[in-house]
Amino acid sequence: MNSSYRWVIVGAGALMSCVALGAMFSLAIFQVPIAADTGWSHAGIAAAMTLNFLVMGLGAFAWGAASDRFGVRIVVLVGALLLGLALVLASRAGSLLQFQLTYGILVGLAASAFFAPMMAATTAWFEEGRGLAVSLVSAGMGVAPMTVSPFARYLISAYDWRFAMMVIGIMAWALLIPAALLVQSAPVPADAGASSEGGPTEEKSLPLGRIFRSPQFIVLGATFFACCAAHSGPIFHMVSYATICGVTPMVAVSIYSVEGLAGLGGRLLYGTLADRLGVKPVLVAGLLVQAAALATYLLVSELGQFYALAVIFGSAYGGVMPLYAVLAREYFGQRVIGTVFGAASMLSSIGMAAGPLIGGWIFDTFANYSWLFIGSSMVGLGAAAIALAFPPMQRLRMQTA
Repeated sequence: MNSSYRWVIVGAGALMSCVALGAMFSLAIFQVPIAADTGWSHAGIAAAMTLNFLVMGLGAFAWGAASDRFGVRIVVLVGALLLGLALVLASRAGSLLQFQLTYGILVGLAASAFFAPMMAATTAWFEEGRGLAVSLVSAGMGVAPMTVSPFARYLISAYDWRFAMMVIGIMAWALLIPAALLVQSAPVPADAGASSEGGPTEEKSLPLGRIFRSPQFIVLGATFFACCAAHSGPIFHMVSYATICGVTPMVAVSIYSVEGLAGLGGRLLYGTLADRLGVKPVLVAGLLVQAAALATYLLVSELGQFYALAVIFGSAYGGVMPLYAVLAREYFGQRVIGTVFGAASMLSSIGMAAGPLIGGWIFDTFANYSWLFIGSSMVGLGAAAIALAFPPMQRLRMQTA
């Protein structure tokens, strides 16, 4: 596919992932101001993020299936409308339960409309350089901590958290709706209707039940789950952890931003390496680096150390995330990629849901985050071990008599 419009798809996808995921993850910046203003517990506020990930998981599967059936544009357009509404409603919440329901459920549902559908759509536009392309779309997540998070911190400092969240919701409408209208389906190849081994006809008739029971999907889903369970807690609680170590709140946000910048570079690096060396070895290496970085956080206390480790940790977890979409495309083909990657993303979101809540409970119980980093590192090693069980890179095919 030589159409230059594929780069418009990449740009739109990167923008949408930046705004949507940046808005959702900015709760890490809002956590302390909300607690100070309302008296709500850290665990209670973090529970909204846990709800985000749980709902995001279910939403990823539903939105992914909807994008296969109805097209990506309508899915991301609905997501854009819902995200702005959710943030505005959350900014007006009068109780912790209201906040958890609006931010935790509606924001999670809206944010899930972008990642899996746009990653799936991008794989359809690229036959060569697919690893780099999906990494560029996912790079929006890396840019988010450098844009949405500092902007949220500025608005909170200048006004208050409610005004800041409302403004971010309005900006989500202004940016996401036009981007959603740019999304188009990939051109259909001239031989799309051909019936050949591994061709589209075979993909169409492959039952989803067989896909979800296959070793390829089981290992993909389990690795994605463990990977996200490992890094979600440390990412969410990093600003709080740095402030405990004596870093001022605004500077602590910059650590979060450095992680995001490193994640951007990591996506480009790991995506390029995956195109050249293969997806599986690059994924395993990245998971091992992530696990080692998580354990090293037990030893840091100074700003320079935080910055150095943020580069390593951010590039690792940011670099491996887009590779799951490439694996799903290679194993299962394009026709059901939205549904399959949405299902894998659902499992990853369940893993992501555990970290913020467990981290909040650990802090409320022990007044430090040591056990969070120990447990996260062990789960990260488990993710690398599971990834070693990936079957050979071969398209799952229909069984014939």
